Amino acid sequence: MKDGNVVWYSHPVNKEQRAKRLDQSPEILWFTGLSGSGKSTLAGAVEERLFEMGHHVYLLDGDNVRHGLCGDLGFSDEARVENIRRIGETAKLFVDAGTIVSAAFISPFRADRRLVRDLVRPSEFVEVFIDTPLTVCEDRDPKGLYKKARNGEIKNFTGIDSPYEEPELAELVINTHEKDFKACL
Repeated sequence: MKDGNVVWYSHPVNKEQRAKRLDQSPEILWFTGLSGSGKSTLAGAVEERLFEMGHHVYLLDGDNVRHGLCGDLGFSDEARVENIRRIGETAKLFVDAGTIVSAAFISPFRADRRLVRDLVRPSEFVEVFIDTPLTVCEDRDPKGLYKKARNGEIKNFTGIDSPYEEPELAELVINTHEKDFKACL
């Protein structure tokens, strides 16, 4: 909640200085797609590759963040919006620190992804749509979640009884079902 008693404090070291020190351009690589599409796997491989190249990187993963920062949230539409808002604000802080941050989240709503995009400069946000059909994600079902959703054990599951709005203008579209992992990377 914002009120007149909360004022932004400008620190003497800024984002540009941090980025220069790290010799990189900070940005958010936002991986979005259905559960089982390959978001976390690909984001992890990108993080590893960038790290090996000498970049300062960090990966925010949907499941991992729900163990702490967003552990109090459920999976209703309202909770999903708040989840992505928190992640967006966290990713913005990483960008301010000069870091390349990958964010692997289903993030089912276009408006929420747009909100995160608008938190940083246009050049600092790259939307990566992992375009994998629902049938392929269900066949993969690495966590058994689709089976549970189909059996009614999980409610509000994206792609089953909760919508996923595909990006309209993603900077990258990767089809993990048509290419091998190395080609996707």
